[in-house]
Amino acid sequence: MTAARGTRAGRPDGELTTAEELALAEDLAMDEAIALVRGDGPTTPATSTTPATPTTSPAPTTSAAPAAPTASTSDSVPEPEPEPEPEPEPVLGLEPVPGPGREESKKEPRPTPGSAPGGGQPHARRGARHGHHRAAATPWPEARAVAARAGGGRARRAPVSVPLDAALGLTLAAPLTALTDLPSFDTSAMDGWAVAGPGPWTVRAEGVLAGHAEPAALTDGEAVRIATGARIPQDATAVLRSEHGCLDDRGRLHTALPAPSGLTHGQDIRPRGQECRSGDQLLPAGALVTPAVLGLAAAAGYDTLAALPRPCAEVLVLGDELLTTGLPREGLIRDALGPMLPPWLRALGADVTDVRRLGDDAEALYRAISGSDADVIVTTGGTAAGPVDHVHPILGRLGAKLLVDGVEARPGHPMLLARVKEGQHLVGLPGNPLAAVSGLLTLAGPLLRVLAGRAAPEPYTLPLGEDVHGHPYDTRLVPVALRAGLAVPLHYNGPAMLRGIAAAEALAVVPPGGARSGQELELLDLPWSFTGTGI
Repeated sequence: MTAARGTRAGRPDGELTTAEELALAEDLAMDEAIALVRGDGPTTPATSTTPATPTTSPAPTTSAAPAAPTASTSDSVPEPEPEPEPEPEPVLGLEPVPGPGREESKKEPRPTPGSAPGGGQPHARRGARHGHHRAAATPWPEARAVAARAGGGRARRAPVSVPLDAALGLTLAAPLTALTDLPSFDTSAMDGWAVAGPGPWTVRAEGVLAGHAEPAALTDGEAVRIATGARIPQDATAVLRSEHGCLDDRGRLHTALPAPSGLTHGQDIRPRGQECRSGDQLLPAGALVTPAVLGLAAAAGYDTLAALPRPCAEVLVLGDELLTTGLPREGLIRDALGPMLPPWLRALGADVTDVRRLGDDAEALYRAISGSDADVIVTTGGTAAGPVDHVHPILGRLGAKLLVDGVEARPGHPMLLARVKEGQHLVGLPGNPLAAVSGLLTLAGPLLRVLAGRAAPEPYTLPLGEDVHGHPYDTRLVPVALRAGLAVPLHYNGPAMLRGIAAAEALAVVPPGGARSGQELELLDLPWSFTGTGI
């Protein structure tokens, strides 16, 4: 593998696994193919970090892209000034919006998105789409921030009152406040005897069970059989566990506990209000309703919850080559995204209202988007520049505003985010399955999280269990398993593969150039790893 292909960090021989070679080759080959179709010329980054020697008489051509400036190796040779790139022309309202870090980038210029260290053709040139200029791809962290801001740009959704059995996965619109003391009366924490005063004790004939009315008060020297959760009789001083008591031949109760410790006052009694008092705030607004929250709400006296409704999402599956049943045949393949996206979007907080398969029909796509009432439209495929990639032209016809047009991430580079109209966004996912997953976590996840009112997860890192190869100039998202405190990269991680992500618990965020074993990397949890598939 050459330096341009990106040797595995920390390995002198630069050896890659077969799956990694295939994934990188597929990425770079796709870059070359797109560039050649658009007439942009070669896009492969420089194959060496050694500064290139300037040629004295380059052969000019009318079709090749201008060569990127190279660094000088001599103090006596001045470095040529780079030619300013022309400002891209607006395309039918598809103008990207500024994102965080733009001002900083003016102070500390970074390389043109897509350019390789040491020179090489800048990949922003690949942006020509259907005869128009396209803005440079957005850096991966900035793309996520843009998506989150897009979700927060609309008015707060009106809360709804939801029965407990329908509230799972929603977000609390108001604090959860206790409607009663918990527990609401003194209860027994164990099966045994409720006793009053020091022993031995005379045992009453009747026992006390959970759910029964308040029992008669005890006097000193008395005991009564009691079940876990039962109401403590008035004037009882402790509960003696069944295994700690014994009866003598006259039926009197004695403690079997050692004398130094003995039975302490209040032992194994849960006092009223131990967990909370009526009016205490149990959870703040914005908390995710999990199964445990449902249990707490019920215990605190709630029948319904005030929650934010889920944002509605609609999925549009594009591609004439997709089958919904049976084995692949005659150039046709199974649709993997149609079954995968709806539950994934639900786990991200959306209510999926429809999944429609439109093939490669541009007019059907136009009608579907223009007639949709969903908060978020998710399309699969059609975001590149092929002859049947209709997403960009249709967004242009609709006057949509493109917020993100390509992301410096692999897989998933051609993902996009557009505001179709006020209160409605479209997330365009690439057609390759793992690339679509990358788009889900990069754009759909932050957008839906904010629309659903969910709090942002705390970022965290783990050390890598082994070296992982990186893309030469883009962030790479790699499926990993979490084992013994390490993030272990999984194989079968090419853009069209799902075998790796199906076994993964997270995606590792790999910087350009790769990472070494033991290096701490940020991880993106898969939604079911922290919320469960039913949320």
